[in-house]
Amino acid sequence: MDDYILETKSLSKEFKGFLAVNAVSLRVRRGHIHALIGPNGAGKTTFFNLLTHFLVPTHGQIIYNGRDITGSNPAAIPRMGMVRSFQISAVFPHLSVLENVRVALQRKRGNSFDFWRSATVLDQSNGRARELIDSVGLSAFEGAIAVELPYGRKRALEIATTLALEPEMMLLDEPTAGMTHEDVERITALIKRVAANRTVLMVEHNLSVVQNLSDTITVLARGEVLAEGDYATVSKDAQVMSAYLGTEHA
Repeated sequence: MDDYILETKSLSKEFKGFLAVNAVSLRVRRGHIHALIGPNGAGKTTFFNLLTHFLVPTHGQIIYNGRDITGSNPAAIPRMGMVRSFQISAVFPHLSVLENVRVALQRKRGNSFDFWRSATVLDQSNGRARELIDSVGLSAFEGAIAVELPYGRKRALEIATTLALEPEMMLLDEPTAGMTHEDVERITALIKRVAANRTVLMVEHNLSVVQNLSDTITVLARGEVLAEGDYATVSKDAQVMSAYLGTEHA
């Protein structure tokens, strides 16, 4: 069990008779990148919402670091070390890159009073903020206003603000969606770097990204696990090719 940071047992979510997630049992190995893929409507986002307790499961359990966290308060989940990128990394559009990361560092402190302290006190976070900004390749954009950043750079900023909470496990929901080829390559390399000392579970539609990053892939279809394994294994599965890969390349 120590090898697995996250486990779900028969996790299910029903909406008025419709099973959006149907008895999904999943184990995510500590220190690995695990991808969750599937066609639209497969239940991927609902599954993420169950993990982060935006939704309450109809049945099943969620085990994180050996602890049953089913039914926990959503605000408690990031404090346990499991952080979903869009939950914490909402970018403040009219603050600079540095200011955005500094706000995220204040949230880690859990003290909203910091927002009203003097600039001198807030500037004490600048050193760590700049380390995080450099780690995602944004040092040249430190003073840029977030709303003016290109889309790919903005996603890098979101990852920096997520890292500010020092997550043990990151949940990334379609991290390369809507990006140019150049931005996809940049964010893929960034995910690989930040995953060096943490676990990543990601939902991703870009199969090239999945192939390049993932240690393990779980395929969902109609709310159920269709297949699991490395890319070579799942890409040859006839059911996967029919339900997902075939439509991707049609």
